[in-house]
Amino acid sequence: MTGGFVFSEKPIQIESGEGAYLYSPDGTEYLDFGASYAVAALGHSHPAVTEAVQEQAARLTYVQASYPVEVRTELYQKLATLAPGDIDNVWLCNSGTEANEAAMKFARSATGRSKIVATKRGFHGRTMGALAMTWKDKYKKPFEPLAGDVEFVPYGDADALAEAVDEETAALFLEPVQGEGGIHPAATEYLERAREVTDEAGAALVFDEIQTGVGRTGDLWACEGVGVEPDILTSAKGIANGLPLGATLVKDWIAEDPGNHGSTFSGGPVVCAAANATLDTIVEEDVPGHAAQVGEYLQSELRAATEEHDLPVREVRGLGLMIGVQVKRGANRVLKNLAIQEQVLALPAGRTVVRLLPPLVVDESHADQFVDSFVEVLG
Repeated sequence: MTGGFVFSEKPIQIESGEGAYLYSPDGTEYLDFGASYAVAALGHSHPAVTEAVQEQAARLTYVQASYPVEVRTELYQKLATLAPGDIDNVWLCNSGTEANEAAMKFARSATGRSKIVATKRGFHGRTMGALAMTWKDKYKKPFEPLAGDVEFVPYGDADALAEAVDEETAALFLEPVQGEGGIHPAATEYLERAREVTDEAGAALVFDEIQTGVGRTGDLWACEGVGVEPDILTSAKGIANGLPLGATLVKDWIAEDPGNHGSTFSGGPVVCAAANATLDTIVEEDVPGHAAQVGEYLQSELRAATEEHDLPVREVRGLGLMIGVQVKRGANRVLKNLAIQEQVLALPAGRTVVRLLPPLVVDESHADQFVDSFVEVLG
């Protein structure tokens, strides 16, 4: 009897990884420019994270969050210190969708309201609450009816925000850079207007930094790059460099009445150890600054190659090492050829966008390798 799979598997088996590379059992080397949807922020098998996980696993693998544990307390304090502005309260979970579910519940409890405003093309997760705030029907349709009272507005349209956010709104959910929606960075003025309209309405401004956070866009948090501070910030993906961890960071006025919420595996000691090591390394080695530099180089080289080789590329856009290349032919075909012909892994973002989310430790030589492979496939 064979086991069944819910996920569709790719025809590439992975056995190990180091830095920016993954390896199959036969030793084939793949340049990883997807980092499993931005999860491997420091690359694969980073020594600081590996050591922290091994040491913690030898002491204590798990105890519920109601019992203080030093490694968990350290992470609470670290995240509160690193969070933008006066966001000082932390709730830990296991994934990005759980972080957004918590944000939704906290905002509704703190405001006493139910209405959520979210954006077209936005993606906030696959559980029933987060899914209700996610735009595409292909993710939601099979599971309807979902949690109600969600209104969608066009991303980037400040006037639509001002009209939708009212005295019945609990929260406005925004990605500072839309990921699944095709790598679309928000204009500073748009995020500033989001802050204004939520303040005026007494609603919570929630920034979904599941994919943009912990250095990917060139700042520790994407919202810091535009100087706009939310009431709630959600994080996951690269925060523990591959171990399952999400975080919902909130201001005091949200924390005063968050309602009754919990999770059995909230802040397990092993994942907290991984997160502490990851965040320490990111800060101490100025990984966001490195991501900004290499990301700018990669975008520049992609644009130059597009012009030089007359590639079928409509646009290169993004921030830091969160980059979208909009191609004129199907993105999935490009990705398949990159993997099979060039041993380079990347991701789609819709039908026409090749999404690049490499480990934040890649350098210009890795960028050159990707561009050369991209030219081979598209040229």
